[in-house]
Amino acid sequence: MSRERCGWARGAEYERYHDEEWGIPKRGERELFELLNLEGAQAGLSWITILRKREGYRRAFAAWDPAVIAAFGEADVARLLADGDIVRNRLKVSAAIANARALLALHAAGGTLSGVLWASVGGVPQVNHPSSVADVPASTPVSAALATELKRLGFRFVGPTIVYALMQSAGLVDDHVATCFRRAGDP
Repeated sequence: MSRERCGWARGAEYERYHDEEWGIPKRGERELFELLNLEGAQAGLSWITILRKREGYRRAFAAWDPAVIAAFGEADVARLLADGDIVRNRLKVSAAIANARALLALHAAGGTLSGVLWASVGGVPQVNHPSSVADVPASTPVSAALATELKRLGFRFVGPTIVYALMQSAGLVDDHVATCFRRAGDP
């Protein structure tokens, strides 16, 4: 039996991501930290590129352990820029390191990335009801405000569009289209 999905979920890798991950609420620090960095790495590229490199990122970035990443120095940056299993972009690599340092500072101040992200939607996923993929925005006033807050906290590569993609992937918003079997409230 064929299931109807959101129009962007074409091909086995996208279907698996759509069916098993996208829009499912996530609250774990490391999982959210990974998504924040992967969404930033995706800027200017297709998401399938990042999905295919996700295991490479996990290996290269110490399974997204912020304490390890925050200690990365120039030798680590050089190693990462030579690693074909990730996107070799100096700004994106440097942003991931800066984001680890920002996360540790947030933790030291008594906060959490989960707390910051979920506060933007009042702790409850925002369920939208787009008729089609064309009705899904690239950013919203909420993602713009959250991007501003993340930047204030020292995070990088967190513009409103990247943050909205993070909100979708982490399940802060549910943008499954009306005909999608994964739409909120459907089995």
